[in-house]
Amino acid sequence: MRLLVSAHPTVLLEKLTTNSGVVIIPNMKPIELLRQRIVFSENQFAELVLWRLAQPLMESRHSFKYRLAYVVNGKCVLRYDNEAGKGDHCHWDNQEIKYEFTTPEQLLADFQQDIERWNHENSCS
Repeated sequence: MRLLVSAHPTVLLEKLTTNSGVVIIPNMKPIELLRQRIVFSENQFAELVLWRLAQPLMESRHSFKYRLAYVVNGKCVLRYDNEAGKGDHCHWDNQEIKYEFTTPEQLLADFQQDIERWNHENSCS
C-alpha cells in the first residue's frame, strides 16, 4: 500500500521545502504545509498535518509541528507527533516510543512504513 499517491508527485515536496532566499521572521505565524486525509478503505484512513514554525517547540531541534495518525475501525493505532514539552515521538497502539526526526520527507516515509508494518502484523490489507 502506498501512502502518498498523487498525480503530481512534486507537489508535496514543493510544499515541504523553502526557497533559499526565504527569510524566517521570528514573530511569523505557523505555515500549514500539509493537511490531508487519505482513505484506504471503509474502516482505515490516515490524517496528516504538518506546519513550519518560526521557532522550534520546546524539546525539539527543528521548526516543524506535526500530527500523523492512522485510524483503523475508529481507533488510532499509530500516531506520530511532537507535543510541546514531549518532543518527537510515536504512539504504536498504547505504547509511546521516542522518534528521531530528521526531515519532513523522512517523517512521511517512516509513517508510511509503519502503516505497512502495522497492517502486516495485524493481517490488514
